[in-house]
Amino acid sequence: MEARSIYRSAAGEAEVTAQYAELLARWPVPFEGATVRTRQGPTFVLSCGDPSNPLLVLLHGAGSNALMWMGDAAELSQRCRVHAVDIVGEPGRSAAARPPWEGLAYSDWLSDVLYALGTGVVRLAGLSQGEWIALKFATTRPECVERLALLSPAGVVADRLSFLLRALPRILLGRFGARSLNRLVVGNQLLHPDALAFMDLILRRVRPRLDVSPLFRDEELRRLRMPVLLIGVDRDAIRDCEAIGARLARLVPRLEVALISGAGHVLVPAAARLAPFLAAETPERLKDVPL
Repeated sequence: MEARSIYRSAAGEAEVTAQYAELLARWPVPFEGATVRTRQGPTFVLSCGDPSNPLLVLLHGAGSNALMWMGDAAELSQRCRVHAVDIVGEPGRSAAARPPWEGLAYSDWLSDVLYALGTGVVRLAGLSQGEWIALKFATTRPECVERLALLSPAGVVADRLSFLLRALPRILLGRFGARSLNRLVVGNQLLHPDALAFMDLILRRVRPRLDVSPLFRDEELRRLRMPVLLIGVDRDAIRDCEAIGARLARLVPRLEVALISGAGHVLVPAAARLAPFLAAETPERLKDVPL
């Protein structure tokens, strides 16, 4: 059965699609775009950087797409071969499917993407919901992940009830509500005005996914034996990053934590903090593991 459109209207879809194309034309470095086949449907991948460099897969947050990484692409692609993926069910160029959080659907989807790209072992980074998918894959297939960078990840601690109570009414308030909710999420983080305008457009035109991704169990997080970097903020409106760090510190042996003061949930651009960690050498025993 064909997946229900994620857009509120055909006109809204056309508006988001046009804005996507306009912003993609401004991608700061040479890139290739490819649509790969997965069991959840076609998936668009935006790739840049020297193919001989370490392989890095970027997963964006909810209500976004691969263009979220535009401000990071130039620096990250100097040291890595970057694959920024449009997650299925989000407002990009991938299929509309929204797999269930339970089970292995998202892990299998990402495995399909990596297989299509011809990559066996990767470095993973993402934000929020995208990082939940990265965590799902890393806890399911830890042998396939060299390094894992977590930007305010979902699934480690419960989201703040205060955020949910403030967010739900804003979703119903049209243009004003979208702008208000996005400013709540962004906080003091400095984003380009075009990025903010695109966020507002998406929230107005796209049906949000309201079901909540589940928390990972301790035994799942203990499988993260690779180097892990957590980047969080003290003013994250959605979740408590100090609590995330405390839980991971108990369970993840090779964890680095960077808590930033004064920023908001949307931790991009983040390349200055991510690049040294993600481009570091990986022990030989973790390389060349087939999918």
